[in-house]
Amino acid sequence: MRTQWLSRYPVDPIETALPDADAAAALLFSRRPELLPWLARWQQELMARFGPALQHDAARASAALRIALARMGLRYGSWGTDYHAYHNENHALELLDGRLGRLVRHADGALDGRDRIALALFSTCHDLRQRESGDTGSPLGANEVASIAETVRILDAAGFDQQHDGWLYRSLELSIAGSTFDAGPLPPDSRSNTAELAARGGPLAPHLGEWLDVIEPGWGDHPATVHALELAQTASGLDTANVAEPLLELVASSIRLCEEREMRAGRAIGSHESAAACLTFLTDAQERFFFDLHRFCSEPGRETFAAGKAANAQPLRALVDALRAAYPSGPAPQHCGLDVIRTFAHLALHHAG
Repeated sequence: MRTQWLSRYPVDPIETALPDADAAAALLFSRRPELLPWLARWQQELMARFGPALQHDAARASAALRIALARMGLRYGSWGTDYHAYHNENHALELLDGRLGRLVRHADGALDGRDRIALALFSTCHDLRQRESGDTGSPLGANEVASIAETVRILDAAGFDQQHDGWLYRSLELSIAGSTFDAGPLPPDSRSNTAELAARGGPLAPHLGEWLDVIEPGWGDHPATVHALELAQTASGLDTANVAEPLLELVASSIRLCEEREMRAGRAIGSHESAAACLTFLTDAQERFFFDLHRFCSEPGRETFAAGKAANAQPLRALVDALRAAYPSGPAPQHCGLDVIRTFAHLALHHAG
């Protein structure tokens, strides 16, 4: 599956600038030097937990993490020229250094060393590309397919082998594929009609098996693919567990997404044109994502994050209602998107208090 995508989404200037772990480490040292000892501790903790049998995998994974983090920071973070408010190295780190730690603590026995390596690399690789477009000929989004292609090259550069380490390539391929998220309406027959998968609503992860039935009949006879599919369900929850963060952190992530959305749409948040779009995103879209589309697709994900999401349900509804009440007839001509965002943040402080 991954082979056909490598040529469609080739190396870009960021990959050329950061071709390997040494180049990535040099950039991290100049921009975020604290990440290098953090990655060393991550590697050491894996070794302490799982022993020397994991040494080679952990060392190569650490190299791959350096490459992915550096590329995210340079491509979409504050180190480059195409800043994305949400999809940058800090989003990768909130998964890698936050949610994954919680998941491991709650589901320690369910995740072996290789699972933890795959989930760490998913955290840093699933959003590598954000500006791709076009039909992929599959239910996957173009950004996800391009991210898979670059992830393959990162693993190769870190010393992994596509044949010998097929478990990792397969795990990341399916986990990144499963992170495709469709915010469109959910067709009534989407769970059984494979042709409708691209319009299913919500994450692709729980539908990956249906897709594999079509493109890889007999995949269920391959234990590595079966396990990779299971891990993809956990990865999906890891990616979208902002719903379970404390309310103010959930609000902050919503604001970053809103700002990035406006940037990508070509609307300045200081313009009146942005006001209505920001209001819709921070009210209707938040409700739809949280209550209708989002779901935890694995038992480890539910065990770790479901209680946090449940605790946010009532405060989020109240917050959204309060924001609507602040603009009963919509934003006035003097309002801009930034006004709406500031009102949302002010109300969140009140509701979290």
